[in-house]
Amino acid sequence: MSTPDSKKTLLDILDLRKLILENSIELNDANTFDKLIEKIGAAKYVLLGEASHGTHEYYALRMKISKRLIEKKGFSFIAVEGDWPDCYKLNQYVKNDPDSGNSALEVLHSFNRWPTWMWANWETVALTEWLRTYNDRRDKVKVGFYGLDIYSLWESFDAVIKYFEDKDPIIKATAKVAFQCFEFYKRGEGQEYGRAARMVSKSAEDEVANLLTKITDYISIQKGDSEEIINLKQNALLIFNAERYYRAMVTAGPKSWNIRDRHMVQTVENLMEFHGSDAKGIIWAHNSHTGDARATDMADARTINLGQILNEDHRPEEVFSIGFGSYQGTVVAGREWGDVMQLMKIPKALKDSWEYQLHQLDAKDRIVFMTEAMKDNLGKMEFEHRAIGVVYRPKNDHLSNYVPSRIPYRYNAFVYLDKTSALHPLHIKPDGNQMPETFPFGV
Repeated sequence: MSTPDSKKTLLDILDLRKLILENSIELNDANTFDKLIEKIGAAKYVLLGEASHGTHEYYALRMKISKRLIEKKGFSFIAVEGDWPDCYKLNQYVKNDPDSGNSALEVLHSFNRWPTWMWANWETVALTEWLRTYNDRRDKVKVGFYGLDIYSLWESFDAVIKYFEDKDPIIKATAKVAFQCFEFYKRGEGQEYGRAARMVSKSAEDEVANLLTKITDYISIQKGDSEEIINLKQNALLIFNAERYYRAMVTAGPKSWNIRDRHMVQTVENLMEFHGSDAKGIIWAHNSHTGDARATDMADARTINLGQILNEDHRPEEVFSIGFGSYQGTVVAGREWGDVMQLMKIPKALKDSWEYQLHQLDAKDRIVFMTEAMKDNLGKMEFEHRAIGVVYRPKNDHLSNYVPSRIPYRYNAFVYLDKTSALHPLHIKPDGNQMPETFPFGV
């Protein structure tokens, strides 16, 4: 906790154990998820976080929660912190589109942008196959699976050029002119484009803006609102926003992060519009995107995020954010960007952090609800709260992997796990190509 004297106030005056127990439920309770669904109520946006991109239990529990939201609350889609073009392949598979692949395993093997383990894992295989089975039982409206992220500029260009191959030669030519600004740079190396644009003051800004305008005009005269059109719309939007993101990426400050999270919001809202007036969306992303940034030190740096914007744009009862975290365990990550995937040990949480406090209270595996009582008693206190990305160095965990947070205002609920285990990447093939058998939480 970073607020002066907050530790003394907490430990000497507040019965934290009693407060937590009265406002939480154990995960092994038979009715745990029914109670959670009841708390979620009429929310249209349910944000499911994670404290790392390589932890099995976060994926497994998010799947369990998502199943119930889809079955009991009629949610329309899952949108994840992944690339739109890759995730759209999964969307086609779960909806049993023609030539969409023979299995989730086959489709996921095409996810080859680092960090591949984020979605090319056995946990996502399980989720995708469940969605396929669920959708196969439905006549018309099927649950979708989409990507929110901004990194697939080259792949989105490929998709746009292919779409207009035999539909509109003028827009195809416009797309190729815009693409020429990037073809000298290695795919996925957008920062190189950003540096060049900054150094020689030559960017593709005008070209991609012109392309977006032409595609927007084209979409406006199309009849119907098909999946093909939302795919085109998102790829065009992604090209426009990715170009801005990569130019901002080489400058100091929060601009590139803010462009990225605004793009995520635009994607979510486009999906909500596409799915109709009764649409409801489930969002899977890191806590740093789903929890409200205003309740963290991100706000001091004028950094915004997906959770903050959705909370600002919608009524409180329409948005429900669930954070995730653990005290210790193992994780899949790289020691630097582009590094080989490694299994790493997560050290015990920093003393007096949010995770440490829950561990000390013997809270076990629980869902803590951020009730008015929690806000009244803990709302002004800042706890250090662990956040692990795709790049992780366990020896520096205590130096760079904690975000000061006012937990009751960052989330609506928090899933605490005392010990977690690493994700199961597809590159590791337990028992040949069979899914691992040791999956807790019913995955």
